[in-house]
Amino acid sequence: MEIAENVDHGRAIAELKELAELTGGPEGARRVCWTDEWAKARRWLREKLDEIGCEVETDEAGNLWGTVRGASERAVLLGGHIDSVPNGGWLDGCLNTIAAMETLRVLAQRDELPVTVRLVDWADEEGARFGRSLLGSSACSGTLDPDEVRNLKDRDGIALPDALREHGVELDRMNESHRQLENAAAYLELHIEQGPVLERLDIPVGVVLGTFGVERHAVSFTGQHAHSGSTPMDVRKDAFIAAARSAIAFRDDAAHRDDVRATTGFVNVSPGIVTAFNGWCEMSLDQRALDAGVISDMLAVAKENSERIAREEGCEVRWERLWRIEPRPFDEHLIEMAEEAVQEVTGTSHRLPSGPLHDAAEMAPLMPTVMLFVKSLGGLSHTKEEDTPEEDIALAVQAFYRLAVKTVGWVAGGGGRR
Repeated sequence: MEIAENVDHGRAIAELKELAELTGGPEGARRVCWTDEWAKARRWLREKLDEIGCEVETDEAGNLWGTVRGASERAVLLGGHIDSVPNGGWLDGCLNTIAAMETLRVLAQRDELPVTVRLVDWADEEGARFGRSLLGSSACSGTLDPDEVRNLKDRDGIALPDALREHGVELDRMNESHRQLENAAAYLELHIEQGPVLERLDIPVGVVLGTFGVERHAVSFTGQHAHSGSTPMDVRKDAFIAAARSAIAFRDDAAHRDDVRATTGFVNVSPGIVTAFNGWCEMSLDQRALDAGVISDMLAVAKENSERIAREEGCEVRWERLWRIEPRPFDEHLIEMAEEAVQEVTGTSHRLPSGPLHDAAEMAPLMPTVMLFVKSLGGLSHTKEEDTPEEDIALAVQAFYRLAVKTVGWVAGGGGRR
């Protein structure tokens, strides 16, 4: 399929700014899913899709679809999410939706597409209100268990099912959205990197190898708290010290491995007063790697280190799994096509894994999937300071369009999921 050069990256950037003006402000984006601001952004997006002339519908999970029919029902999906975290940046999520819309807009002008092309704006990628990320895409992929999220509440005590109902979504019907994937052959997504790698390399756009697998645990140490003035150092059973030493051990093990992550995100102590050392300490450990064997070994080493350190500090340790997801590698053929598209536009490319999760992780087990990353200044995201140079956004939109065109041709020739 011939690649036209009339994708309008300037229009895409203007629409990004228009959306930021509509649902942003001095403190950042306000498009938290299942809120009025998100609904306002959704109406804006739907109006834009109506102008393109494509079919527009909302599925049982609240995901918004825009479809341009081709000669074949086999479909290339262009994914994104317009929701944001509170006080978020102007690009996280909505860049992929707007780049996909610009791509769809150009493809819709062709006399006939060999296959169908569909934009999907996934509902609640961020999980910012109820703490469950990838809600809409997991419902569509079939991995959402409604009972696991039924009792979730926001900070005001509003239950997730009630909030969904306000926006026309019934929790127990969300998985019916899986019908949308009946003819899906491939999935493409563009996102800001949210990290510093591309900026360090001075490369505007990179190709994503897959999303990290995640092992997330709460690790609790139990010793004995006592008075900070009367207890000699050599007889203390200080749970915080055991946790702190373990956190350093977790970090050091990850530092000696290639491209993995280990993070202690929260620490809770008891009694938590200045005149006593702590007899109980709980902390989180979030471990990520692209290789399932590597993340399994990281977990085993972390448990061994925590048990050794706990014994040395006179404490006991207990592990509780909070959540896990296996690594989701992307399709090798699409990775190659993505790299080709990026090199054609920028002259260079780089392959890198994604530490953050994306909706693409829900699609990867079901169909050939790939993502592009565009440079993030300072590696910042989920903050109003998030930014990417406009010239790099322009290159990313062009590269994404070229990738979409190549993928349409590949699917038309028999590639992708059948």
